[in-house]
Amino acid sequence: MRTAKPVRFFASVMFGAALCAAGAVNAAKISISCGAVGQEYEFCKTGSEAWAKKTGNEINLVSTPNSATERLALYQQLLAAGAPDIDVFQIDVVWPGTLANHFIDLAPFAKDAVKTHFAASIQNNTVDGKLVAMPWFIDAGLLYYRKDLLEKHGAKPPQTWQELTDIAKKIQDAERAAGNDKMWGFVWQGRAYEGLTCNALEWVASYNGGTVVDKDGKITINNPQAVAALTTAGGWVKNISPEGVLNYTEEEARGVFQSGNAVFMRNWPYAWSLAQGPESAIKGKIGVSALPKGGADGRSAATLGGWQLSVSKYSKNKELAADLVMYLTSAEEQKRRAVKGAYNPTIESLYKDSEILAAAPFMGELYDTFVNAVARPSTVTGAKYNQVSNEFWNAVYAVLSGKAKADASLAQLEASLKRMSRGGKW
Repeated sequence: MRTAKPVRFFASVMFGAALCAAGAVNAAKISISCGAVGQEYEFCKTGSEAWAKKTGNEINLVSTPNSATERLALYQQLLAAGAPDIDVFQIDVVWPGTLANHFIDLAPFAKDAVKTHFAASIQNNTVDGKLVAMPWFIDAGLLYYRKDLLEKHGAKPPQTWQELTDIAKKIQDAERAAGNDKMWGFVWQGRAYEGLTCNALEWVASYNGGTVVDKDGKITINNPQAVAALTTAGGWVKNISPEGVLNYTEEEARGVFQSGNAVFMRNWPYAWSLAQGPESAIKGKIGVSALPKGGADGRSAATLGGWQLSVSKYSKNKELAADLVMYLTSAEEQKRRAVKGAYNPTIESLYKDSEILAAAPFMGELYDTFVNAVARPSTVTGAKYNQVSNEFWNAVYAVLSGKAKADASLAQLEASLKRMSRGGKW
């Protein structure tokens, strides 16, 4: 993993409400760290700008690396130094346990608002009785497909990974023969980073191979079902997926799919609004479904993702920062993001909102996929989760790149995790 660059790496965009001379004296400047995958940065900017206009304060918007792995390393560097440079941090769903000591308790500011969010999201963000983050949007892995190409070639959305492999190969070869030599069957996130952990957990869970470490702390990854899952995925590379997929994150996969050069894509919900945008080559030609099962006895499994907002305990303006967090995670703001950007709300009532369902129908159709998504083993492994995930994605990457067989790679992974866990005690 590359070492993240220090604060001067950031490209900051300054904006704020126009303030009169008297008001400007009392205005505070709140810095918020936002991701930039897809439209994340723009939606963070417009939401924060609205808060700034409403309150008469200023915002310093800070962009961070797209890779969650690189972003976490950067956050850890800043927080370990007690730097007050960032007031509000956008954090991944698996980070509360790792970063909790650096954030304030948001419960006094949230009050009854916590009751409107999914209970699981609030529970995920509560560490040692302290609400260290407010849920902002949730994610779950989805299968995107070219419904026009499936119809053209007499295929239906695949129910199993083997069906996906067969359909992808058939349509890929036919479209290449018809003149599109850039066509691929399936694109996904294969780079050695947290995104690969998400993809691989879906494959393993869909084959009933568990979740790497179970809820009791037992290491379960070395089993025949997990071996079958990774062997299947390894067979996609250079067959229905380009070799370059081993360096794809979310945006590289979306770029290939949205340009019209892939039949299937695994990605998060945010890709929907972009693929349906006015400049998209495949606007109106996309379908979305749950990810395939591992086989007749398998199940559809989507990794739980999502992002939260936390306030640094090193902030010089904690109350204002908390106010910004509550504004950005409110029902009104979550609805705006859902309608215009297909970001899944964390507020349950919004899944019955007619405007949201009209803009992103899959939110209603695949509701069960979101509420039953598979969690990564971050709670049970606590502060060691990042190390666990790193070991897992490297073991998976070795299989995908042809450097190791699945059974040998998972046996080695099991041994590494046992040393890390000290006999099952994380």
